Amino acid sequence: MADQIQEFNDYRAQMNEVILGKQNKVINRLFNLDTNTYAEGALSTKVKEMLGLVSSMVLRCDDCIKYHLGKCHEQGITTEEMYEIFAVANIVGGTIVIPHTRRAAEYWDLLMNN
Repeated sequence: MADQIQEFNDYRAQMNEVILGKQNKVINRLFNLDTNTYAEGALSTKVKEMLGLVSSMVLRCDDCIKYHLGKCHEQGITTEEMYEIFAVANIVGGTIVIPHTRRAAEYWDLLMNN
């Protein structure tokens, strides 16, 4: 099961390297902006990752959801907090978010048991 987490992280890192290696100014700036958006500021990185996760769930981006789940795990978010995040995402996004919640819950369990 830990292989799924490592596979996701390795693929993401490999492809980011390929994309950033092309030196496209707009893409590189976008990636930089994304990184800086989640830096500590008036809002903590923990809060920003929770916001990122809710947004990703509402937008139904499974790769984004996995990424933010991993970051939330790194921030020490508890399972109880995670299920409140899931609840907010489902209220905001509606029932179409439920399948993504299932996959998110499965990935969260992998992270918690790794």
